[in-house]
Amino acid sequence: MNAAIVRARAQAALTDLRPQPDDIASDAIAGLSRTPKTLPSKYFYDAEGSRLFEAITRQPEYYLTRVELALMEAQMPSIAQAIGDGVHVVEFGSGSGRKTELLLEGLAAPVAYTPIEISRTALMDSVTRLGQNFPDVQMLPVCADFTRPVPLPRAERRAHRTLVFFPGSTLGNFSDEEAVRLLRSMRGTMGDAGCALIGIDLDKDPAIIEAAYNDAAGVTAAFTVNLLTRLNREIDSDFDTDGFRHRALYARDRMRIETSLVSEQAQSVRIGDHAFDFAAGEAMHVEISQKYTDASFSALAAKAGLRVTHGWNDDGDSFGVRLLQPA
Repeated sequence: MNAAIVRARAQAALTDLRPQPDDIASDAIAGLSRTPKTLPSKYFYDAEGSRLFEAITRQPEYYLTRVELALMEAQMPSIAQAIGDGVHVVEFGSGSGRKTELLLEGLAAPVAYTPIEISRTALMDSVTRLGQNFPDVQMLPVCADFTRPVPLPRAERRAHRTLVFFPGSTLGNFSDEEAVRLLRSMRGTMGDAGCALIGIDLDKDPAIIEAAYNDAAGVTAAFTVNLLTRLNREIDSDFDTDGFRHRALYARDRMRIETSLVSEQAQSVRIGDHAFDFAAGEAMHVEISQKYTDASFSALAAKAGLRVTHGWNDDGDSFGVRLLQPA
């Protein structure tokens, strides 16, 4: 099918619930008012942030995407059998859709695909490509923040069940409390007969983990600082993008990467009528990347009323994909 026609259809079906500048400003002000200061990682993904993240996934140190893609490709027959046929796939934070392509190719007769993605550019590029490759799968894109309740569009054909797809270990970007809330939201989306396929990064050698978030080419650092560039453009803040540096360290006791932007000198940042003072060396928290064991992930899922029914790991037990169903 012609790409222009596919894109026009996807745009016609698009549900656009993107955060507006006032929402972004309120979130930023709330975060900078805390001690320690924080900024929400969900705002990394403007068009440039999405481009930089795709570049991160191709860095030699960043094993997560490469290993998960290989794992899904190797285990797709088993994954498809566990999920069943005729599903409506709902993906939280769809990004470029590379893993989605493997999933839709491997599933038996999926009826619809609803990606929920905060970056409109990434969303429309993804559904245009997937719509061309899978003309029998109805594309129902939703541009929204998936961490908040989102009304799902109804597919023309009735699905046997709903599959929530959440690859990439994105769940690890949330605190345990936030992750439980998100899993409960997935539980509501999938319903009693549905399931969720979730990628999790497994605990391993801290040196391997730290290297993945501090690539030698500096792409991850550029991605992190781009958050400030976006805020300056969209909410008229005045962050000095040269005045902050990227730092990502593995907190072994908490089994997670903690990413910060560190102020290079004493400085003040304004957002509207609000001013925020930074000391030299002060770290502003922007993201965590939680790593899991089977026990820690199963316990997290149980708090959300879910249970792990199937699991697949790569050969080195570096990364895993888990299928969850209501407990």
